[in-house]
Amino acid sequence: MTLDLAGMPRLHTLAEVSELVQALGLVHVRYSAGPSADRAAVSRDHESGCLMPGLSANPMTPEPWWDRPVEHWIARQLNQYAHLMVGDRFPWLLTGEISGRGPDCEPLLVAITPVASVGSPALDQAATLYRQAFTRGADGT
Repeated sequence: MTLDLAGMPRLHTLAEVSELVQALGLVHVRYSAGPSADRAAVSRDHESGCLMPGLSANPMTPEPWWDRPVEHWIARQLNQYAHLMVGDRFPWLLTGEISGRGPDCEPLLVAITPVASVGSPALDQAATLYRQAFTRGADGT
């Protein structure tokens, strides 16, 4: 583990991400330019233009019904939202208070605490595990 440009620990492996999520409990991932850029921001629904009451993030902590390893949940979450990593955006982990839900039912967080950023090796491991463990596009019925 090293520090990133924002001074947060950077997690280099999926195991490090999993250990942190299990140690802290309710952790979320956000793809953005980082905590400094988001400090005074809230998210906006791009389709409606509505401001949302918090920062859009996605849960890294599995739901109680999840009967697979924690790493599978984490790999899925990181992989599902990797398309948001454009320009200066990167994945970082945070905790906070849920103030509502966004249009995709994602939690909206306030009173956030940045925890760590997720490095490229961990993202690569997540993508590999996702391909091995999941059937992409499978019917969810």
